[in-house]
Amino acid sequence: MQSYSIEEINNILDGELVGNTTSQITGPEQLDKAENNHITFIGSTKYIKYWNSSKASAAIVNEKFTVEPGENRALIKVKNADLAMAKLLEVFNPPPPVFDIDIHPTAVVHETAKLGKGCKIGAGCYIGKDVVLADGVILYPNVTIMDETSIGAHTIVWSGTVIRERTEIGAYCIFHTNVSIGADGFGYRPSDDGRGLVKIPQIGNVIIGNGVEIGANSCVDRGKFSSTIIGDGCKIDNLVQIAHNCIMGRSCIMAGHSGLAGSVTLGDGVIIGGSASIKDHTTIHSGATIGAGSGVMGDVAAGKIMLGYPATESREMLKQWVALRKLAKQ
Repeated sequence: MQSYSIEEINNILDGELVGNTTSQITGPEQLDKAENNHITFIGSTKYIKYWNSSKASAAIVNEKFTVEPGENRALIKVKNADLAMAKLLEVFNPPPPVFDIDIHPTAVVHETAKLGKGCKIGAGCYIGKDVVLADGVILYPNVTIMDETSIGAHTIVWSGTVIRERTEIGAYCIFHTNVSIGADGFGYRPSDDGRGLVKIPQIGNVIIGNGVEIGANSCVDRGKFSSTIIGDGCKIDNLVQIAHNCIMGRSCIMAGHSGLAGSVTLGDGVIIGGSASIKDHTTIHSGATIGAGSGVMGDVAAGKIMLGYPATESREMLKQWVALRKLAKQ
């Protein structure tokens, strides 16, 4: 088991060491679950009170907090405890699953596919006609990449993911298990005789930028005409739906169970809370935040914080909730 002294960890984090401990640190852990071989972190003042009862021998804390280390315990003070802990988690991160051979014999790779240097393809994968994988792409077992798709360097695709034809994916992306990229958009119209629904063909594709991460069981549908676009650096949680012809700017965040209906546009840095729903043909401008469970029915200005259903500017919605609570008590 890998272990570090508190001095070694402090050097990694470039923090200020307060107190000391002779315990070797074998990993990070939550305050209430930590043992004396663990380091924990305190990123909010509401958790300071739990430090004394924690068994952890060390903690990463924000430098502005007033905390005493205690006997044979140490604190590492940093500007941002959350970011410092993220850096430390990288140090203790176990290695990924091992490929005994680069391309498993049960993988089916079309003769026209082009594979870059260092690509790894697991058991049961399917690589279609004219697919291009850049250097260092990793496909874990049972991934399907359909025809004419391109994937940028060092992108990782986990098991069960299906990437449909003509998708364009950038470098250093991560797709977790059972992601669906490029399925048909949800398009139907009533038939002329009124007895059924006519499927609208979805002939576009999906374009995904660099550094995008998409969580397990999330779906990004192809465009009806042109492209559904996910901008550089976007982070998408599990069980998220992104419908046809949506456009996401750079570094947007979508939490679990949220969804974009067709042709929604997000600016840069938009945050969509869990279980929020965005109406079709809506634009949410850069820097806006949509609270969890909210329902957005119209365009949202840059930097606004929206809450509720239908979503309203946060201050106004909070006033409404207070008024309703007062009425309920009468």
